[in-house]
Amino acid sequence: MARAAALTLLSAIIAVAAADFSVLKSPQNQIFRSGNWPLPGERIPDVIALSMGFSVEEDLPWPGLGVGNIFQRPRATVLVTVTGVDKLPLSDNEISYPVENAVPYSVDSVVNSIHSLFSEEMPLVLQLAPIEERVYMVGKANTVFEDLAVTLRQLRSRLEQDNSILASVSLGSLYKNDEIDRLFLSEMQSLQDIPSLLSRHKHLAKDNVPDIYALEFTGLEEIKKRYGEDSVKFKDAIRILSECLQKQFADDMHSIYGGNAIVEVVAVESFETPLTRKSRSILETETASTSTNLYNLAYQYNFDYAVIFNIILWIMIGLALAVIAISYNLWNMDPGYDSIIYRMTNQKIRMD
Repeated sequence: MARAAALTLLSAIIAVAAADFSVLKSPQNQIFRSGNWPLPGERIPDVIALSMGFSVEEDLPWPGLGVGNIFQRPRATVLVTVTGVDKLPLSDNEISYPVENAVPYSVDSVVNSIHSLFSEEMPLVLQLAPIEERVYMVGKANTVFEDLAVTLRQLRSRLEQDNSILASVSLGSLYKNDEIDRLFLSEMQSLQDIPSLLSRHKHLAKDNVPDIYALEFTGLEEIKKRYGEDSVKFKDAIRILSECLQKQFADDMHSIYGGNAIVEVVAVESFETPLTRKSRSILETETASTSTNLYNLAYQYNFDYAVIFNIILWIMIGLALAVIAISYNLWNMDPGYDSIIYRMTNQKIRMD
């Protein structure tokens, strides 16, 4: 009986952690090897960083990602996180890997790497969760996506327009006036509007500054909670999501960047805690921050500390030795023999 309980608990844990990492589009010189190698969920940001040419703190012994062309890195990476299903029905051309230990992750480390290396070029950075009304735009994204609907009211109005997603997809059993269905369709509207707005600024996609897009969609999970995974609505929602991701969003983003972009999808049943990332809510208000460092402890050093410390240390030692050597030689210098200033002065006095 204890063994049966343990198996039940193990199956529940596996069900919660079930997830899939799929590569919909990638450059020809970017190598993603086909295989069934499990990808640790907490290392997904490291895969994104390495594929864009950035370094990571810890080595990633995962054979799914090859070296690729180190002189030509992707101009953009698009990561779409979908909750409510452990795997989307994609075409055979896509490469997918199982994700083990599907924990919440954040792309903040990748965004920080882009900022530190390309701070003056103003890269495109967009992090969006439409249902939760969370958006984070940096650089030229504020101009490009100025007209992007990000609040629920804006998305509701956007769905009522003639050129909305409702006119291009077959809704099936979904109903646009149903609250849960409308939330899901609002996310699909974002998939249509982002490439449309970006296509008006194609010159930004041709620069040498890498861009990153991180989208989080939870509408499918809400439909699953309301109607169940065996319902017709849930199956229609999966169909619409797969069509919008593959036939519209992925193809358009890949084409805008001239084929030099990576489009990835992480499908996960559910996270134990919500995804956390550096973002701001559209409706948030400023509140006084409270300090959590009660004991006034020093911050934790990162792996660059030793390198920076040695650079500063030896530069200071070298400058100190240089000052000592120069001072010693000036103190022991014979003005009448060693200094050209005194020589010229003596000759001028003699001539006068």
